[in-house]
Amino acid sequence: MAALVRQSCRLVRPLSKIASCYRLTQPVAFISTSKKNKDVITSLDPMPKADSLQKQLEKHFADLDPKDDKNWLTFGYDHVDRDSDRFIHNMTMFITITICIVGGTYFIAYLPDQKLTEWSIRESYLELERREREGLDLISADLVDPAKFTLPSEEDIGDMEIII
Repeated sequence: MAALVRQSCRLVRPLSKIASCYRLTQPVAFISTSKKNKDVITSLDPMPKADSLQKQLEKHFADLDPKDDKNWLTFGYDHVDRDSDRFIHNMTMFITITICIVGGTYFIAYLPDQKLTEWSIRESYLELERREREGLDLISADLVDPAKFTLPSEEDIGDMEIII
């Protein structure tokens, strides 16, 4: 998972360079050259509200019941039916978070050993233990048939250091 995130982050930089070549507008930097002083004009008194607007606002915010359809905000799945919108939203969140993310992580974590790394390590320890018990060399000198390859002669090697 971390490798996937790392790889996708590496792809963003070259893609952004390609996208910048096709910009239709020139990038702009707004720079203020005014002095940083308090010569800004501000109103200390708020604008008075009209009586009709004040009454409308008081009437609108008088009922703050969350179950009222007037105060309902849609999740974007259904703009007409409140119950359908909430049900679809809850099912979508359940499926994406619980089943996909949690279940997917659990599934990936407990996949069988595809590359047989655990098996090969376990088998090598068993083989080493068997060879020690029988008094054999840990690695056989005849592991590879000597007739299948040729070694360089002493003259070819010369004074070259050989590291084993």
